[in-house]
Amino acid sequence: MKTLYKITRLAALILSASLLCGAAQAQAADARQALVDKLLTLWHVDDVAVVMVQRPAASAMEQARIALQGRVSAEKRDRTLKDISSDVQTYVDEATPLARQSAQRLLKPTLSPLLLQQFNDEELRQIIALLESPVKKKFEKLAPELERTLGEKVAEDSGAAINPKLQTMTQAVGLKLRAASIAP
Repeated sequence: MKTLYKITRLAALILSASLLCGAAQAQAADARQALVDKLLTLWHVDDVAVVMVQRPAASAMEQARIALQGRVSAEKRDRTLKDISSDVQTYVDEATPLARQSAQRLLKPTLSPLLLQQFNDEELRQIIALLESPVKKKFEKLAPELERTLGEKVAEDSGAAINPKLQTMTQAVGLKLRAASIAP
């Protein structure tokens, strides 16, 4: 009888320890998931969806410019591009919210498992600290000015060499487009 009591008591202790361990693991998993959720909030990775929508719109405008160049008068080209721009903007206005909603809906179930698998708690904290860093924010504010300044200097430095090549390429594409549209 004493042995049965000891075994029952031992089983109860093991069960209690197992439940406590399970609860601790659940709390750790919840805390880890909270780190991943915060990282995903700070990262703004859902902006990828906006880029996916805007890329074909920008491409359509560029292709329209190329197709119209040298084929129609400047006035007609500008009018047509303005009309095309309206269609492109309608597409962007309608497609962007759809893509953004999809990205937000899929964000956690798609990326959380990967982040949880690849990073430990300390690494997640470090990424969050990086994303929240005032220095990072300051740099991001300055980045457009840095890029513009470099772009201006590159254009100034190499524009004389690049512009003729750009003109040659643009004319060649235009001639081929004209030839293709004239030929049966």
